[in-house]
Amino acid sequence: MKDFTEITLCPDRLEQSKTEFCNPIFEPESEGAGCAPPTPHQMAGENGSSTGSPWDGLAPPAGQRLWGRAGRKHRPDCKFSWLCVALMSALLSLLLALLLGIIISQLQSSHSAGPSSATASAHHHHATTTAPAGATKPQRDPPPATTPEPSCGGTLKGPEGSLSSPRYPAPYPPNTLCVWRIQVEDGLAIQLKIESLSLEGTRWCLFDRVELYEELGAASSSPWGGTSRFCGDVAPPTINTNSNRLRVTFVSDNSVGALGFTAHYRAIVPSDKCGGSLTSLEGQFSTPSHPQPYPHQQLCLWQIAVPVGHVIDLQFHNFSLESQEDCTFDFVEVHDSAGTDALSLLGRFCGSQLPPVLTSSRHVMTVLFMADEGVAEDGFFATYRARNATEKTCSPLEFSCRNGECQARESVCDGWHDCPDGSDEFNCTSVSPPSFESSCQQIQVEVCLGLSYNTTSFPNIWLTIPDQREAATMLRDYKTLMGLSCYQHLRLLICSLFVPKCTPDGGVLQPCRSVCLTAEQRCQQALGLLSILWPINCNVLPDSNDPVECFKP
Repeated sequence: MKDFTEITLCPDRLEQSKTEFCNPIFEPESEGAGCAPPTPHQMAGENGSSTGSPWDGLAPPAGQRLWGRAGRKHRPDCKFSWLCVALMSALLSLLLALLLGIIISQLQSSHSAGPSSATASAHHHHATTTAPAGATKPQRDPPPATTPEPSCGGTLKGPEGSLSSPRYPAPYPPNTLCVWRIQVEDGLAIQLKIESLSLEGTRWCLFDRVELYEELGAASSSPWGGTSRFCGDVAPPTINTNSNRLRVTFVSDNSVGALGFTAHYRAIVPSDKCGGSLTSLEGQFSTPSHPQPYPHQQLCLWQIAVPVGHVIDLQFHNFSLESQEDCTFDFVEVHDSAGTDALSLLGRFCGSQLPPVLTSSRHVMTVLFMADEGVAEDGFFATYRARNATEKTCSPLEFSCRNGECQARESVCDGWHDCPDGSDEFNCTSVSPPSFESSCQQIQVEVCLGLSYNTTSFPNIWLTIPDQREAATMLRDYKTLMGLSCYQHLRLLICSLFVPKCTPDGGVLQPCRSVCLTAEQRCQQALGLLSILWPINCNVLPDSNDPVECFKP
């Protein structure tokens, strides 16, 4: 094989007038193949003269290139030499690479426009924060506007104003606590009208509620008892305070919501309102405008407080309210306490029949008058008088409470606090069930289904309940306590008393003392927040593991 590094120039015949390059790589490997060395005659010019080359008459040294020159009338020509091929290949490769680069660049530009924009924005932000002194910083786009949660609560001091739940009339948010403090000028009172009310509601308003608390002074305050808490879909009557300061609280839990409430208040002079605080040893009061018909939508609260050691005798003289069987429209309630909780109720009255003379068991009494938007009658006029509690004597068949109140002898040590101070249950160790005969029957009261026992005996000798139907009616209201965390413990005790366990011979078993004490320990504080006093003396119940003496439902 020939040495490919050796390249020889072969001039063609003169008549062809051209130069021929012979590349050994393209020539066949045969004897005599290849280009012959140029002769002096071939190297001569047109006129036969020599070119004067230093290599004339000599063979070219090995490894050297010898370039010949044709006559002036003929120019050299390239015929597929390896150098031309290499140059053309390189040029073509360069063009292809350039074209491919342009295509790839366009594709990347179209598919990455988003990230490129984000990157550019980031670079722009970086350039903004690191701009040199004196340079003008580009303006940044403001953040997107957000709607802040509406604020609620605050202090209201004008002669009149309005307040409402957050977002009203749209549904209020969960887990909300708003407190408004309304304060008008000294010597004036506050009239509050809840114009619209729509809150998640139960009888005790355990979940969402509006609460009113009248602040009497810097050092003392007086709650409005049960009337201070409102929920449901029925707006309460107009409320008139006894002082110039009122606190309104709105609470919502984390579950069901509703539209909320809106209210309006105004300052009034005391003569324009009803209710008030009565502290003298005797006095009188009446419905607004008496003996003319009372206004619609009224809620009046009289709190009578006499010196400790006295009781209060209350007597109605004129009495005419809208008549209704359950007294749910217009009515008067008298409570044997400073509030209006259910356990202190002495009576609810309406119609035209005079109520009886009512006597408190201690030195405080509350009278509540409520009128709706319907029929209005002439109202009432009442007087009260305080007297020493020791003036009241009980008959030999009655028990005298420590505050002078009289209770029937049968109520002593019966397990229930009949005296306000519980003195009828002092020094009691046990309760013996009265003997009676009855047949066992299946439990039908819904609240008490699923207990450890399934038979009961009626009539109920503990609570004088004639049958299960009346027991179910009485226990229906206890469903409102289901929201309490201690409800399961309370339910066991309530059912064992209202729907007792039947014995094989037709008698009943009392709940064990441990059941009662557990319920008292877990629920006493929660019930106290609802103004419900713990009613049972757990110490009189038997405490035994003998299933014949007591049972644990």
